[in-house]
Amino acid sequence: MSNPFWSPALAQLEPYVPGEQPRGRKLIKLNTNENPYPPSRRALEVLGGTQLADALRRYPDPESSDLCAAIAGRFGVQPEQVFVGNGSDEVLAHSFYSFFRRDEPLLFPDITYSFYPVYCQLYDIEYRTVPLREDFSLAVEDYSGPAAGVILANPNAPSGRYLPLPEIEKLLQLQPQRVVVVDEAYIDFGGESAVQLIDRYPNLLVVHTLSKSYALAGLRLGFAMGQAHLIEGLNRAKNSFNSYPIDAVAQRVATVAIDDSAWLADCCNKVIATRERTVKALQALDFDVVPSKANFVLARPRKLGAEALYHALREREILVRYFNKPRISEYLRITIGTDEEMESLLQSCREIIASQTEQSGSL
Repeated sequence: MSNPFWSPALAQLEPYVPGEQPRGRKLIKLNTNENPYPPSRRALEVLGGTQLADALRRYPDPESSDLCAAIAGRFGVQPEQVFVGNGSDEVLAHSFYSFFRRDEPLLFPDITYSFYPVYCQLYDIEYRTVPLREDFSLAVEDYSGPAAGVILANPNAPSGRYLPLPEIEKLLQLQPQRVVVVDEAYIDFGGESAVQLIDRYPNLLVVHTLSKSYALAGLRLGFAMGQAHLIEGLNRAKNSFNSYPIDAVAQRVATVAIDDSAWLADCCNKVIATRERTVKALQALDFDVVPSKANFVLARPRKLGAEALYHALREREILVRYFNKPRISEYLRITIGTDEEMESLLQSCREIIASQTEQSGSL
């Protein structure tokens, strides 16, 4: 509904719709790709320390210097090649504003993170969606020709498919004069990061988040890595909007979390192992499962419509994500939870499908 005090541009916006965040009910929550395990113990210890008291009464470091240094050390880049923001969504917003407002259209897949077209609308960026193949894989050659740039999630959301590094290189070579943003929110769950290509490609910007693999979705912190001229561009946008975006608590917690590589490896390995077991179990229940390198799977139940199964699971207090969109309306995106949570999901699927089969046989 429009409002007489809104500007015309605001009235025309169609905001991103996040996954349901229920309140007051104990649900098995497999709908928003959150990590099922607690964050690094070392990171949590920061929150209990008294050293934060003085930090809270002063403005935080506007450059997040310690955090940038920790990220640079973790990924083998220079601190001046790192930019941080309030979640990767803010980093992406600055990227859209800084690099993609051009005469040509921005290119991204037709099935991808649904925030991308929202940013285009917000910043008046023309865009063109490029259809994925029938199996949801990406054909790099489709991204040649005039463009404002390219953005893709790798692994893809919501499919979970992963584009190998040689294909990322081909894409960078197809658009040498335009920025290519590789959104690696889920890369720690089985993929190989494109960060290692940064020094060779001045048009590459790699975006990460602490919300998924680091189990810090509530902290709201993400970062980008690229050559210094791209980071300078992001800082120009940030400093024209908010010079102190990352609070002191988030900087300290994130710096410690980034350094706890042992915890990260253990956590991701547990999620990967559960994912592989879940895929096999879903396939045994006659689901089509798209190959995934993320902390979720996109699966199509052959014996029951996806929307019907979504509602039936919700009645059993299990949340998964249903997208009523072309090409994926018969699929459910299922976040990987703990082994116990996934067994509850699978058992419920068995019972729902068996009940539906019995009803069909009695007709």
